[in-house]
Amino acid sequence: MTRVQPASKTGREATVSLLLPTRNGAASLPAFFAALRQQERQPEEILVADTASSDATVAICQEHGATILPVAQAEFDHGGTRTMLAQRAVGEMLLFCTQDAILANPKSLKRLIAPLAADATLACSYGRQIAGPEASPFSDHLRRFNYPAAAAVRSFADRERLGLRTIFISNSFAAYAKGALQEVGYFKNDLIFGEDTCTLGRLLVAGYRVAYVSEAAVYHSHNYSLAAEFRRSFDIGVLHRSEAWLLDTYGQATGIGRRYVRSAFGALWREKKYHLLPDCGLRLFARAAGYSLGMAYRKLPPPLCPLLSMNRPWWYRKTLC
Repeated sequence: MTRVQPASKTGREATVSLLLPTRNGAASLPAFFAALRQQERQPEEILVADTASSDATVAICQEHGATILPVAQAEFDHGGTRTMLAQRAVGEMLLFCTQDAILANPKSLKRLIAPLAADATLACSYGRQIAGPEASPFSDHLRRFNYPAAAAVRSFADRERLGLRTIFISNSFAAYAKGALQEVGYFKNDLIFGEDTCTLGRLLVAGYRVAYVSEAAVYHSHNYSLAAEFRRSFDIGVLHRSEAWLLDTYGQATGIGRRYVRSAFGALWREKKYHLLPDCGLRLFARAAGYSLGMAYRKLPPPLCPLLSMNRPWWYRKTLC
């Protein structure tokens, strides 16, 4: 592995590109850019890959100095579109965000990229996601479960202790050293989702490490319905089946699932939200059922898969199922 020397070690600050996939984001983008303007560390460029927005998304992004790279709806891909952005970027540090992830404080961007600039063994970092003010108790708990208060650095060796949790990351708010990302071929194309997880898996195999920077935070959460809980878990199962090397290399997802079940029920019990326990049970069942069916997607009738999935367009482009 070729170690990439941080720019800060050469006596100058590393350049940063903010990379943002968008689609009909006019409702959240004003808040996104308002928070970005308050950052102590500003990116040198903003690249937006817009997928056929029909609202004011493009105009809002242009108003804030972004360069727009149009993407046809049929050509959008979670990995491929982000790879296109990364290859076009001039920055040595690549900051990926989603249009609804709102920077929580003026130091969030600076704190996220600081570890990468200081340590050449770190290929990427990701920040803490905090539930928004309108988040449901389930959404709030999921964020607290996945994004704890304690920061951490993980390496390939941690798979023995953490299993699949070793490669947890989210491109909703993550930074990469461009040299390291280029070394592993950027993000894989044609994944149902989870391009960030798969890339982190390859980076750790290559000898790099990842930092979870809890002091760098965004507000980002979703209030999923029961059906959405099922569909997202179905897609996770599809990812784990189609990218079986993840489980072979880092371990099964069952341990994480058991910990989350105990954590979810325990939180409601401690907070005396007993009336939510049945809903919690239904959500956990929907997740388990969705994941199991996703893992078995190759055995399902082909027309059924898009109906069970959150990413239906992906299936219409594929003949895998």
